[in-house]
Amino acid sequence: MPSRDLTGVLDAVLAGIVVLDDKGRVELVNAAASRILEVSAGTVQGHPVERLLGAEHSLSVLTRSVLESGRSSAEDQCAVERRFDNDLTVDIAVSPLLTDSGSTDGVVVILRDSTLQRNLQQVVSEREALSAFGRIAAGVAHEVKNPLGGIRGAAEILAARSADQKTLEAAELIVREVDRIAGLVDDLMAFTHGEAVRLAPVNIHRVLDDVIELMALDPLSHKVTIERVFDPSIPDVLIDSDRMTQVFLNLVRNALQAMENEPRTLTITTGMRLDRRLRTGKGEHFPTLRIEVADTGPGIEPEVLEKLATPFFTTRIGGTGLGLALSRHWVACHDGTLRIESTLGEGTRVRVEIPMRTAT
Repeated sequence: MPSRDLTGVLDAVLAGIVVLDDKGRVELVNAAASRILEVSAGTVQGHPVERLLGAEHSLSVLTRSVLESGRSSAEDQCAVERRFDNDLTVDIAVSPLLTDSGSTDGVVVILRDSTLQRNLQQVVSEREALSAFGRIAAGVAHEVKNPLGGIRGAAEILAARSADQKTLEAAELIVREVDRIAGLVDDLMAFTHGEAVRLAPVNIHRVLDDVIELMALDPLSHKVTIERVFDPSIPDVLIDSDRMTQVFLNLVRNALQAMENEPRTLTITTGMRLDRRLRTGKGEHFPTLRIEVADTGPGIEPEVLEKLATPFFTTRIGGTGLGLALSRHWVACHDGTLRIESTLGEGTRVRVEIPMRTAT
């Protein structure tokens, strides 16, 4: 029986495989590793492992450690930054290749793409957090809403019977503050609605154009260049137009508020990933529709970035801290995800991904 071609066998393996010699130079890269690392075997063969992802990356560090010690090593959920596609999260395992005498003659590196698993864990975690917050919000809203009506009514009576200007102004202030609190309670109530979305076929670009036209009337958009990078091949998708309009209005407003210095550019990008499928609550899988809102603001500090979209957390004077939380809630109700990425000095990008459900 003829022996099989080793390269063909390794290319059939779904995990990435990189074989290095005893000096840490690349001998072999299978097809999956080429995809993960965005390299071709010919361009890296014979080069040191640092050529793949840099000297400081876990891949290089683990490889050098195994070459020196002769003992296997592994690290989970390592970031892989890519030039032409989305960044990935991979699990890395490095094992020594031993000679008959037991000395290390090289290493084999196994790369497993764990991006989907990580994203699913994040989605589940976010939904559990939103569900818990929704239960708390329902209790708070119930306890607050009824007394507010009585306070407002008493303030109106006081205003009608006031004999001096100061009393009248105090009563009017009470009414305004009660209305403000009532609005906040209404926002809280949105978290108790669960999966209350009404799906209908919608042109996502029409939704985004409407958002841009609305924000064009806002002084925040003064001297802002708005770039549309729309994929014209995207079909009508099943979404709740009102809810998603609310999401993108909030994201665009946040982006405009973040850009204080010129040049001020807001870029909205749409695209679809047929090879990346999202799972709905009903267990169905659909291709991914992605919408990105990017600004050229100062960026966000890492410690602040971790807290964004947490209810009541805000860095803006007068903000309620519910805008991003509500946006993430409505995206989650569409079985999607909302991710925020930011680089200090360069700007912030918010990526919304939802299942690309169509009417047909």
